[in-house]
Amino acid sequence: MASNFRMAGAERGLPINLDLLLRAYAQGIFPMADARDDPDTFWIEPKRRAILPLDRLHISASLAKSVRQNRFAVAADTAFAEVISTCAAQADDRRETWINADIEEAFNTLHSVGMAHSIECWSEGELVGGLYGLALGRAFFGESMFSRRTDASKVALVWLVARLRLGGFTLLDCQFMTDHLASLGVVEIAQREYLELLNTALTDVDQVSIGASSANSSASSGSGSGSGFAGAPVDGADWGAVDGFLGSALLSPSSADGGAKSSPGKLILQALTQTS
Repeated sequence: MASNFRMAGAERGLPINLDLLLRAYAQGIFPMADARDDPDTFWIEPKRRAILPLDRLHISASLAKSVRQNRFAVAADTAFAEVISTCAAQADDRRETWINADIEEAFNTLHSVGMAHSIECWSEGELVGGLYGLALGRAFFGESMFSRRTDASKVALVWLVARLRLGGFTLLDCQFMTDHLASLGVVEIAQREYLELLNTALTDVDQVSIGASSANSSASSGSGSGSGFAGAPVDGADWGAVDGFLGSALLSPSSADGGAKSSPGKLILQALTQTS
């Protein structure tokens, strides 16, 4: 179902070239390893691609209740390193993962320059669920998710979709289809159709790889300002739009008086309905 190519220059001890990594994503290719401790990284180009149409997220009654009642405190980009390390770790429901040390390091660097993001679900101060991925143009490449409480990863996905829709994103890539993803509205399409959607999402991105190699050096020097990256901020795509939406809604007179007071979860569900 996929074409696999060994990633040149990705032997253990050599960081993944971020210029190459970003160019690969822009062409519908992404990296994976066979196991957590595998020193080799491969390029993957599936013949079939799983995506979640942003207007077709399926929210069951029980999931809507978890979101509406704010069962988890949801945040973004507050614990990226912990999210990716948890996604990479072995768990009862998965003995092996495809995130090796090189991929983890590359995404931590991309996060430090504002291109990779995470959604986290917290319960009593404990990180119990979350997901992470790469934002490029109007596309978000969902990489992995985890859940340590019922519905935690699903709640994170609901918040992600609201964030993407409010921010003007047009494509949520889920890579491979699973029964779990299918239950949430994910569909599988041919790679050719996927590339058409991807090209549209990247229309306004110029020189997507500029500055990526400098990010490797800035990360090693502790800088990581990310000022050299192109492709992160694009007109119409705003990762932080949902934060302004929630802040304005929660502070508005209509939501601050008596019994009419709203909550973040209710607002997220309303946003998904209103932007349909």
